[in-house]
Amino acid sequence: MTQGMATAPTATMFILTDWLTRATQLHASDAHFHTGYPPLFRLNGNITPISNELLTDALLRSEILPILNDSEKQTFLERKDVDFTFEIPGTGRYRGSLFIGQSGINANFRILAPEASTLEALSLPAELARFTQFHHGLLLVTGPAGSGKSTTLAALINLINEQHQGSHILTLEDPIEIIHRHRGCIVNQRQVPLHTESYARAMRAALREDPDVIVVGEMRDAETISLAMTAAETGHLVIATMHTTDAVKSITRIVDSFPPDKQAQIRTMLAESLQAVFSQLLLPTIDGKSRALAYELLFVNAAIANMIKDRKTFQIPQVMQIGRAQGMMTLGLSIADLVRNGRVSREVAKKYVEDAYM
Repeated sequence: MTQGMATAPTATMFILTDWLTRATQLHASDAHFHTGYPPLFRLNGNITPISNELLTDALLRSEILPILNDSEKQTFLERKDVDFTFEIPGTGRYRGSLFIGQSGINANFRILAPEASTLEALSLPAELARFTQFHHGLLLVTGPAGSGKSTTLAALINLINEQHQGSHILTLEDPIEIIHRHRGCIVNQRQVPLHTESYARAMRAALREDPDVIVVGEMRDAETISLAMTAAETGHLVIATMHTTDAVKSITRIVDSFPPDKQAQIRTMLAESLQAVFSQLLLPTIDGKSRALAYELLFVNAAIANMIKDRKTFQIPQVMQIGRAQGMMTLGLSIADLVRNGRVSREVAKKYVEDAYM
């Protein structure tokens, strides 16, 4: 058990703010509270029990339901799940997800950064700063859940906020995670569904709200994807996240979101609007005390645009390897670098890449 756990609050007297404060102090990424289980924190990528006492449905309901506003409570009662944000003044902000399971009520709280970090502080590649140099087109930040996409996205927004003087940044999020203060830009943040019905509805409205930069928290459906590409084609810079692990899978996911008779048109739109894709994974380090960033970075040039249009995306990784001098990186090469530098074990690496990279 982690040193200092003896001072942790007890499950029998479940006080949500005490447990979330404890999670923040231990630098957990998430705090899990499930009926029939002890409190659990995700530490260095692993879910770890923090007590031997089991939580009950009644305890969780008594502490979690009161922090919801009336709209969130109504959504939870109607749909049996709801996403929301919660703040403990002086301690931190949290993205909550509350849902009903077989045993009772369950909640997950993601610990949010108090403010946007920098690319350097996050150990992100310096080449990623080129995202802020684009003034139109589609930029993708991708990765599985828990890989740090939101943190990377916030760092990019912060950089644009500082560098694009006099621009209007409009973010569409579910929920709003990191609050962006006005620096060189006007920043308006809209939460789905609190401030707008859906991502697609917000995207349609965004085209009439004079934004220079549109940030889409997640491209979930064909309508949102189509509107994002249209915005990118019409002079806006659109930055969006997706739950995909590399550039080729991201392109394939976008195209496959549409019916077959529309896919040729979508490939053409994507070839003309896509500027770059950054994909990231967090892998356990050899010492087990932290996680290392593995990433893939694609900048779309004329050759890659033609591959997208001509259904030859399988050739893209070869171009990326050749383009390493221009800042491109494949996931395989990135993980191989981590192995050579002694950050990640070969056994872990083989779960993600072929032996040819090792």
